[in-house]
Amino acid sequence: QVQLVESGGGLVQAGGSLRLSCAASTSNFRTYAMAWFRQAPGKEREFVAASRRSGGTTHYGDSVKGRVTISRDNAKSTVDLQMNSLKPEDTAVYYCAAGPGIILYQIGVPTAYRYWGQGTQVTVSS
Repeated sequence: QVQLVESGGGLVQAGGSLRLSCAASTSNFRTYAMAWFRQAPGKEREFVAASRRSGGTTHYGDSVKGRVTISRDNAKSTVDLQMNSLKPEDTAVYYCAAGPGIILYQIGVPTAYRYWGQGTQVTVSS
């Protein structure tokens, strides 16, 4: 079992920035694809960003591309999500996910990820 713990959520004005962090308990962190998803009330879970293994390959959802950056520190077993130019529609619970053995076609699919954090709330005011 792998434990994931998110932090860094909160309330921010439109146009502002937040950095979310996720700490993983596993010693196999370097072998996992790491991702961020979000879910707003009444909406399906949406892909935000992912980093594969060492972090050399990254992917972003269409709704956030150009405004967010995912990064990972394999020595610390952490993955961060830097979010800039935030909009009210970015308001959601943000979840960290880890996926052993994930390939390209699975990178943005929630059901492909084995481990999930508890989520952290991000609220963007207008």
